[in-house]
Order: sequence, then structure tokens, then C-alpha cells
Amino acid sequence: MIPVQGFDGHKVAVLGLGRSGLATAAALRAGGAEPLCWDDSPEGRARAEEAGFAIHDLTRQTAFDGVAALIVSPGIPHLYPKPNPVIAAAMAAGIPVDNDIGLFFRSWATREFDNFDTTPRTICVTGSNGKSTTTALIHHILQEAGRPTQMAGNIGRGVLDIEPAEDGEVVVLELSSYQTDLARALTPDIAVFTNLSPDHLDRHAGMGGYFAAKRRLFAEGGPDRAVIGVDEPEGVYLANQIAMGREDDRLIRVSSARKLGDWGWSVFARKGFLSEWRKGRQLASIDLREITGLPGAHNHQNACAAYAATRALGIAPRMIEEAFHSFAGLPHRSQTLAEKAGVRWVNDSKATNTDSAAKALDAFRNIRWIAGGLGKEGGVASLAGHLEHVRKAYFIGHSARDFALELAPLEHEICETMEAAVAACMRDAEAGDTVLLAPAAASFDQYPNFEKRGEHFAQLVDALPG
Repeated sequence: MIPVQGFDGHKVAVLGLGRSGLATAAALRAGGAEPLCWDDSPEGRARAEEAGFAIHDLTRQTAFDGVAALIVSPGIPHLYPKPNPVIAAAMAAGIPVDNDIGLFFRSWATREFDNFDTTPRTICVTGSNGKSTTTALIHHILQEAGRPTQMAGNIGRGVLDIEPAEDGEVVVLELSSYQTDLARALTPDIAVFTNLSPDHLDRHAGMGGYFAAKRRLFAEGGPDRAVIGVDEPEGVYLANQIAMGREDDRLIRVSSARKLGDWGWSVFARKGFLSEWRKGRQLASIDLREITGLPGAHNHQNACAAYAATRALGIAPRMIEEAFHSFAGLPHRSQTLAEKAGVRWVNDSKATNTDSAAKALDAFRNIRWIAGGLGKEGGVASLAGHLEHVRKAYFIGHSARDFALELAPLEHEICETMEAAVAACMRDAEAGDTVLLAPAAASFDQYPNFEKRGEHFAQLVDALPG
């Protein structure tokens, strides 16, 4: 646990008592503060009481009397589409509002750092797609290189739940726009921007607000080194704002679409090969094509970003390449589950929108595609240009028939359930085929979340013969 600094002897309100909220309350208490906890749900309040925290009704008129700050869980809106009433009341009363990310950065460094031979570092990863894979891959490379490391944030543990730093440790944090938007302190040593595509637009009042939330990671703290994906206009703009000129190697540009050899420092992937260039010459190259944990151009972009971040720490290219080969990938993200009778079974249940589904469809050949669920606004017609390698689709869930109509004349079968879809794929698939679960839809019609959907698919695949 990271004891929160700066609130010793003060009352600090905590709104939202999920994983990060309870970890925040514990870290505040460890730092000498008195956490006053509130959640709109009785279940959340009960969890806090069981953990020994005081429940303090933050909806009361005098709730913020004597309170030094309000700490908010990331899922609670503070501005758009409209502020949560408790947050609005705190702001009206002049109470500083922060989140656990802001507390982490004000509390991570301690006087113990003066006794270390190597100062601990933080790497923060943000963007729309690939954040989790990039974060996990950086963490894996560090582990394989023998560096002490912890991973937290939007993946794994809450940031305040990790252990205090060791000598030379590197903490790798995945940060969502919800987390970067509100944090009052953001001071990573290395900051990574993967890419940008529309998401959470209601929470940020459009693409401009969404990008602005991501940009804060680079603008507020000024990282020592920035790794920027430049395959979208926003990344190009962000890189331009950071660099003082073409040769400025505090910035590492990353692309999975084109060569970037003319900059101070760049890492790019073309035709399945990763290349590192610095000051006009190539320093390293890695063949990504046979790395099973990183299939497809979208994962090659993740590999480039992770490579750049770990090279910035001085890790050798050969060691990074070895770590790539031992990386198993994350569950539910282009995860190869099995190969049976020459058929590859891939779980990409995390592909809940058309953008991520398109990347999965572009990554494989001879696809038997399982898709559907609770369709999202805008439908799936945009996937029509990504069906070249789909032999047949097997649609499930609430939007199965809508998908079939939108993607006609694609050969398809309405299966309704995951069990029926897996059975149909088992019946039809031939050696050399890939059965790909990439739903392009939310899971809530049949499953509580995408993880449960992917787990069900994995269980059905595991039970298949061969």
C-alpha cells in the first residue's frame, strides 16, 4: 500500500467504494488521514463498513464541513454529461476534488528514494485501444529483464494498493481518460499514447474533450520521455507539441502504418517487422510475424510502443525480442486458446466495438467469425470493408439478425447462443481456419461483462475434442 501524503490529521471524503475507492480509503488511513466514505449503493457502503471505514452521508447539506478534499472513483462523472450532485456540491463549497491517480503521484516519491542507487520510475500508458496489452507487455519485458516492477491502474490492482518502491523499481500504469481527466497531479517519467478513436464521448462532451483528457498526461507533468503513436492526427499534433525539433529524442514516434526513419528517435512496424531508428540510422529489427501473443497490425503497434518505452529505460533490443516471444497475451484480447485438428480458436471478447473488431478481422486469415450481442449505436456496417478473410459469420445475441442484415451478403448463420455458434464452427471449420470471437457488440444481453463472455467461449473450446 502507498500511504497518502499531505492529509495527516485531516478528514478526506471518498466517493465511490469499489476496488479503487476502498484502496484509496485504506491508503488515506495509512497516511494519517480520516477517510469519510460514501457510495450511492447500500452494497458499496456495506463493503466499506465491513472493512472498518466510517460511512459519511455526502448528500447532506453540511457533509463537507471540516473536509479537506473529496476523492472520486473514476466511473463517477464530474463534468459531463452532468456532474454527480456530490461532486457539484464539493466544488460549490470550494473543496478540492481529486482521484486516486492524483494521490498516487503526490505520494509515490518518498525520502527513501535518496537511499536508492537507482531512482524508481513510472511509465504511464493511455490511448483508446491497446492500452492493456501495451501495459502488460511493458511489465512482462521488465520482468524478463530482471527489473523489479509492479503493474496497476486500469488493469490489475488499484494504484494505491501496490507496494512502496524498491531500489530501481519501475511501476507501469494503465490510465483511462476517466483517470487522467481529474487527477490533480500527473508526473510520469515515461508517458505512452497508443492511438485515438471515438469512445466515452458522452463523458467528455465529444472527441475534443476526450482527446484533451488523454493529453493531460503529457501536458500537466511533462514526462522525461514521451512515446507517441502518430497514426492518427491527434498523435501527430501531440508529438508536434512535445518536440522542440525533428532531432529531439525526448520523443519517440511510433507507427504501425509507415516508415518513420527521418526523426530523432522512432519505432515502427511494416510488413510484420519492427524497426528502431535513431538519428537517421537503423539500430535494431525484430520479426513480429511468428509471435503468437501479438497477432495483427494493432498488436504490432502495441509491440512498438512497449519496445520504445523499455528501450528508453536502456533495455537491450535482444532482451526485448526474447520477452516478446514469451508473452502469452492478455485474456480476451486476440488470445489464442487452442489449436485443434488444425483449427485455431481465438478469443477477442474485448472487441466490443467495430473499431476493435475490425483490427481483429484484419489480423487473421480463413476466419469463422462469431459476432453479436447487444449492438451499439451506429451498427456494424462499417465492418463491410474488413470481411475479406471471413469465410462465414455466426451471429449470436440480441443483435444477431441486425448484424446479418447490415453485413449482407456475407455468408452467415443465426446461432443465437455461444453454445450453438461454437458447435456450428466445429462442424464447418477446416484445417487452416481460425475461429474468431470478435463480437463488435456489448455483452450485456447474455453476460454481465465481456470477461464472462470470453470465459464461456474458452470453456466451450476447452471441452471440444482434439
